[in-house]
Amino acid sequence: MSLRIVIVGAGQVGYNLSKSLAKKDYSITVVDNDENKCLKVKNAIDAKVVLGNGASQRILQKIDMTDVDYFLALTSLDEINLIASKTAKTLGARKVIARLRSTEFSHKNSILSPEAFLIDHVCHPEKAAHEEIEKLIRRTSAVEVVNFHNDKITLLGIKLENSSPLVGRSVSNVKLANPFINHQTAVIFRNDESFVPHSDTIYNKDDVVYFITRTEDVELIQQLSGKPSFDVNNIMIVGAGKIGRLLSKSLQYDYNIRLIEKSKTKAEKYNPSLSNTLMLVGNALDPELLESENIFEMDCFIAATEDEQTNIMSCLLAKDYGVKQVVVHISTTNYIKPIRRMGIDAIVSKNVSAVNEVFKFIHTDQQEIEISRFEDIDIDSIELNVTPNCKYLRKKYSINDLPDSICLGAVIRDSKVIIPNSQSKILENDKILVFLKPQYISKVENIFH
Repeated sequence: MSLRIVIVGAGQVGYNLSKSLAKKDYSITVVDNDENKCLKVKNAIDAKVVLGNGASQRILQKIDMTDVDYFLALTSLDEINLIASKTAKTLGARKVIARLRSTEFSHKNSILSPEAFLIDHVCHPEKAAHEEIEKLIRRTSAVEVVNFHNDKITLLGIKLENSSPLVGRSVSNVKLANPFINHQTAVIFRNDESFVPHSDTIYNKDDVVYFITRTEDVELIQQLSGKPSFDVNNIMIVGAGKIGRLLSKSLQYDYNIRLIEKSKTKAEKYNPSLSNTLMLVGNALDPELLESENIFEMDCFIAATEDEQTNIMSCLLAKDYGVKQVVVHISTTNYIKPIRRMGIDAIVSKNVSAVNEVFKFIHTDQQEIEISRFEDIDIDSIELNVTPNCKYLRKKYSINDLPDSICLGAVIRDSKVIIPNSQSKILENDKILVFLKPQYISKVENIFH
């Protein structure tokens, strides 16, 4: 059954999400008061477009909200999103998701909570991007870090250099040679395409390999891949926007932080709240500025301005100066593949974070199992309980009988995390974490649920 989804806000977050949702053949309606943004959506996807203020009752009444499954308020203004959410839910929308830039509404002592505006789920794209970048800094050498099951399980993305001991060896060979490093190879991203590997898959140079392991074993995986973590002391952040400020606040007492902001007004405004951060006014594309601020001594460089061209170019400069870890934030998904080829260590996008989060909410809500979406590598993960009468147990299957198109990443039994091998057992009431292409979700459900 096709879902009916209304999106208010055709900015970068709303536009990218509408494109992704349209691939699922959902019925999409987009509302925005900017004629050019509406035209951009019309030209990109098959969607109904309404020109007008998404917080206006008159505009929203043009849409039959009683027939809307999900209403997404995704403008860049919290006030618009809050009002639009309450109006849509009052008019009959089944579920409401709102993007909020400020986190103060979610504080436990907040006078106006999201619930007061009838919001079912809050999405904080900037906060999600900040948390992702912070994980990368604290797990140096990774290109992506995602945690599951109360942070007991980690999905770790690592790019294989030519010097990696894994290059030229098969997945099964590496496992046999390292029996005490429990891991699964969940996904490989190669030549702009992702796939779930099988035991005979050979690791190649420049592969981005996504390993699943217990969080306590992450450093062993980094050593296994030939990219051990390194100590970080000095960090340079470009851009005193929301993401840059969140990063500075959370990192400034653990690391030496330099924050470069082009706008003197913005720098002066936020400098008092960043007491342990060295605020610099200047252009991060100016080599003289970078050299005067000892770019050669930086362990990590993060570009998080609102201008993605500035972010990309400044990161290329940082790589040229020899910075060990370079992280770029981008607004659109169009540049992800070419940036991967440029050699920048990690790419973070608040829009991808928002897409993944909204997809997770909708899919989990619809299928009643926990589904996470990784839009940038076209892979899903699902977490489900093994029911007593499922096909896997009835037919007495073993792990070796599972299709090659899926990766059984972990088994959780009595709060204990097991990274399975071919001899592992799956028992009733176990919880399993599986990585797969979206089209195979129903197949896994049929086996275990």
